[in-house]
This record gives sequence, structure tokens and C-alpha cells, in this order.
Amino acid sequence: MAQEAVPAVSQKLPANAPRLVVAIAIDQFSSDLFAQYRQRFTGGLARLTTGAVFPAGYQSHAATETCPGHSTILTGNRPAHTGIIANSWIDQSVTVGPKVVYCAEDVSKRKAGSKDYVASVDHLLVPTLGEWLKQANPAARNIAVSGKDRGALMMGGHEIDQVYWWKGKGFATLEERDLGATAIAQNGEIAATLAKGAPAFALPAWCARNDRAVTAGEATVGTGRFALKAGNADGFRASPRLDRATLDLAIKLLDEEKLGKDAVPDVLSVSLSATDYVGHSTGTEGAEMCIQLTQLDMALGDFFASLDKRGIDYAVVLTADHGGFDLPERLHEQALETSSRVGADVSPEALSAALGKAYAVAAKGLVLSDGASGDYWLRKDIAPGLKGKMVDDAKAILMANAQVEAVLSAAEIAATPMPGGSPETWTLAERARASYNPLHSGDFVVFLKRGVVPIPVPRAGYVATHGSPWDYDRRVPILFWRKGMTGFEQPSGVETVDIAPSLAALVGLKVPEGSFDGRCLDLDGGPGNTCGAAK
Repeated sequence: MAQEAVPAVSQKLPANAPRLVVAIAIDQFSSDLFAQYRQRFTGGLARLTTGAVFPAGYQSHAATETCPGHSTILTGNRPAHTGIIANSWIDQSVTVGPKVVYCAEDVSKRKAGSKDYVASVDHLLVPTLGEWLKQANPAARNIAVSGKDRGALMMGGHEIDQVYWWKGKGFATLEERDLGATAIAQNGEIAATLAKGAPAFALPAWCARNDRAVTAGEATVGTGRFALKAGNADGFRASPRLDRATLDLAIKLLDEEKLGKDAVPDVLSVSLSATDYVGHSTGTEGAEMCIQLTQLDMALGDFFASLDKRGIDYAVVLTADHGGFDLPERLHEQALETSSRVGADVSPEALSAALGKAYAVAAKGLVLSDGASGDYWLRKDIAPGLKGKMVDDAKAILMANAQVEAVLSAAEIAATPMPGGSPETWTLAERARASYNPLHSGDFVVFLKRGVVPIPVPRAGYVATHGSPWDYDRRVPILFWRKGMTGFEQPSGVETVDIAPSLAALVGLKVPEGSFDGRCLDLDGGPGNTCGAAK
């Protein structure tokens, strides 16, 4: 399904609007991490805490993954309306390759036998802030850069002037575009680093308590320093070096495009992915995360200093696409015995075997899923009348499992009204409703209990994750900053879908009523920030 058309809203934006909007997403930067490290920040993150601070922001939906989370930030819409219900979903109509569809791929360009994909933003159904600004004035520039393609594409949208993301050993762009000179130069610097390697990062003294080895399966984590062996591109990616390179490229693109230099506001979206890679590979509470957040704070400080030197009137918003959860093995050392890894009996294979036996049908592929929780599908050859009974039986089987909190059918979720009010009070059904889109969602959704990690067997590079409907994955900080604004802190829950309408108000952009799921936040001090301007 194609993106909704952006209505014509051509307009002259107010003279006191910032000339550049910088939207930063830190992948897997939970409110818990923000609170834990807040007093240690001295760089860019410290600066942002002097602005408008919303420590209890929410990726309010249940599907707390990278793609849906990024899709909310600059569209102002929940996954139910962006169409991005997960990082990937099952589409049984696909004829080439696996039935799993990645959120940022063009399925029509798949090639038989290829493990690669063509990156695309086609699945995103609504416009981004950058697209609204370009519609209001075609001179506006919309630039995005990220450590992941889905981060850049979901924040930039369809009408994007330049877009880059990390792939392999450097930054890549859309298939139909040539790599620009600026990105080529950045890749050259990365290649030089990869060729010679790089020394370990120093561990801040206050991180010493985090510096202890923890064993998870065949992996041992907790004491890493990110020393880079020559040629190890994966080691570069899962380290603070990726964020530094992403921010360096962002500054170079800003200069190349002359962002913020004319009377028309531009948008620069920067998605920083290393915190997520570190979180997945080593967890959230080891020496590795201490180093990562220290280095990220420093890199952001240098980034903002570079903007200051260029004399640009810019406004910043920083948030995250989702939170995260530490590995159970370390949590057990802290006496959190309720944390565990999901058992094999929750898998689609186990459920297929049970339902196949009960209904005397072929068990292979009877239940499909892209993980041990979230959306599940029944095989498409199951008759509609029988499908409802199978879903009911699947629910009964799963609810008998001590690791399962809830199972909701698509019919139950669709019948739930779209939630409103404070997101921390939403029921599981309401959280699921905010993620549900009939184009892509499954026949039923499985929610594991708090603390159950949907990684059955940890391995090197993948010991911890996110994706649950619980607040450790939903709560993220939302920070706004502009030079001269009055700082304040609002502890009440707000949503990431409130960011786009707030930024639209900040730049005086009028969009049609009903374009956003979110609401405008009063930022108390930004020149021209009247929430009525975005309506």
C-alpha cells in the first residue's frame, strides 16, 4: 500500500522559526539508562538536560523494536498508522525468497537466491516532518544518516534529499542513487581506521563496579573495552566508533547542503545505532555500556560544538526508538530471579506440532512467527472457520505456559479503541492496538511475562534484547533544546508521537487536522512555539 498523499500546504514560515531542526534517535537508549547515567554526563547529553526534559517519554505501542520506534518520531503517528508494526513480519503472498518481510525492503526487487535486499521506505504509510516542510516550501532540505537503514529511512521518509546508513564496511544509500562525494570521503576515513585497527577505550573510574565478567551460554561479556582489530568491521559497528562516524558524516552533509543557512527550516535526522549493538552483544549493565554512553556523550558534545561554530539557529530533539533489558545471567547475580530466557515450548515450531496433532493437519509451517513473541500467523491454507478455533486453542496452549502473560487475537485487538490519555496506564490490549495494522499484523500476538527475554540460547553478539510491551522497553527520554529556551522538566508521561507536532509548532508549520496521533507539547521558551500553529 502506498504512502498517503501529502496535501498541499504551501506557506511562508515565521521569521523566528529555527533554521535547522536536528532530530536525534539513540537506538536502545531507555529512560532507565538516561536516569542511571544522567549525573555522569558532561558533554552533549548534559547540554540537552538544560532544555525541556521529558524523562518519561513513551514508545507507547507494544512492538518496541527499531523500525516501529523510528517510524513514530517524525511522523507523529503510532505503528497502527505508520504501517510499521515490527522490524519484520510474515507475508505469505511473497513468491521470491522467505515469507519474512523486512520493514525497510522493496520486496518487488527480491532476487532468487540472494540474501541481500533492496532498501526502501515503501512500507511507511504516512509523511515525516521533513516531507511536510518540503511540501510547505520545496527549498527545505531533508537529510538523514544512521547506523541502520531502517533508522534513516523511517525518520527521513519518502521525499528525502540525501540518506545514508552503515552497511558492511561503510555508509551506503538507496540503490537508485550514487554515493555522494561526502560519504565517499567519510568511508575513506573509516577504511583507514579499519586497516590499522584502534586501541581500547579507557574505562572511566566510576564504571569500575560494572567491570566484571558474566557468562551467557558460550559468550562472556562485561569487561570489554572495544579494542579494534585490523579489518574487523563488525567490531567497528558494535562500538562507540560507529556513532562518532555517523555524527561526523552528519556535519559534513550539513556543510555540503548548507543546512540552516537560508530562511527555510531544514531537517537533519541522525539515528545513532551503537548503543543498540552494544546492548544486544553485551547487555545494558556492563563496562561496555559505561564506555559506550561516556563516548556518546562526548561525541554529541563535539557535534553540538560544530553546529555552534557554524552560527546556525538550530533546535534539537533527542529520544530513542525503544528501551532495553539486561541479560538474565547478570540479573540473576543481582537476585532478580524472575528474569529468564524463553523456553522452546513458546516457539512457533512447538505450537505447530501441538495444533497439527490436535487437528490432524500437516504441522510444518502451521504457525509462523519471526521470533519467540509478538505477532504469530496461521498458515494461509487454513479455512477461515477453522482458523478462529485454532487461534482459541493456540491461546489456551500458550496461556498454560508460565512464561506467557497474555495472548490476544487480531479480532480482539482490532475491536479495542485506539488508546488515549497517559501511556503508562494503558492495558496490554491498548498497547497492542497502537501497534496493530491489518496490512501486516498477525492472527494473534503473544506477550511474555516481565523479565522473560525472547532469546532462547544466547550467543556471541546476541545476549540481550528488547521488544516487549513492558515499560523497560517502552520508556525513553525526550529532550528538546534550543539556545535561549527556558529549561524545565515534566515528569508526566508523554509519547514520542508528540515530537512531530511539537516541532511543527516550533517552526510554525501548519498541517491538516488529524495528521498526527500525538499532541503538541508546550516547550516553554522556544521562540514562536505556539502549539496552535501546528493545527
